[in-house]
Amino acid sequence: MANINTKKTGYFYRNGLSLVFLLFFISAICAQAIAGWKEHNEERNDDGASSIAFTEYLGTGHFVSATFENFESEFLQMALYVLLTIGLRQIGSAESKSLEQPEEVDREPKPSPDAPWPVRKGGIWLKLYSNSLSIAFIILFLISWAIHFYGSLKDENAALLIQGKPLVSAMEFIKAPRFWFETFQNWQSEFLSVLGIVFLSIYLRQKGSPESKPVDAPNMETGK
Repeated sequence: MANINTKKTGYFYRNGLSLVFLLFFISAICAQAIAGWKEHNEERNDDGASSIAFTEYLGTGHFVSATFENFESEFLQMALYVLLTIGLRQIGSAESKSLEQPEEVDREPKPSPDAPWPVRKGGIWLKLYSNSLSIAFIILFLISWAIHFYGSLKDENAALLIQGKPLVSAMEFIKAPRFWFETFQNWQSEFLSVLGIVFLSIYLRQKGSPESKPVDAPNMETGK
């Protein structure tokens, strides 16, 4: 048996991508919370209301709405990307399956001792597991959409309360433009970013990245 390079099998080496993005996420959401808290208090002070504590701010509609409207668009992006790349192609893109050659991801799963248990179990478990990635992203999108709506409604009513105006119901709010403005301004940015990676990977390269074709690959070569 070949010797294993322990430096390359350490925990960080094996999980570096997840850990780094987790660190980015924690740093960004903490920065967002602090900046949002200060902005929200400035808005409250301008309306003649008192400032609130940071811990109280984390439960406000202002923070909840801003956070989950972003989660919502990200999960929608990933759900659509996973599903649409099954059947749609883009010639020359590193993000597309081959136009002609069969793909490993399309082969029928075969039970084996090393296969995940749903594959060994078969039946409905295999069917669910075969689509579990898109199902997970769709569920996360729906949950995030609902929490975004709740947060936006809560933030709207908090502002109306300060202004001494009548509160709005959920049915009234969902018909109003504010919630949909928040929604679509995030969705369109996600669609644009996917278009960017799909199209730019036709002509541009990044050596060493699995999201890029080899540097010397022809532009019209589809897939990695």
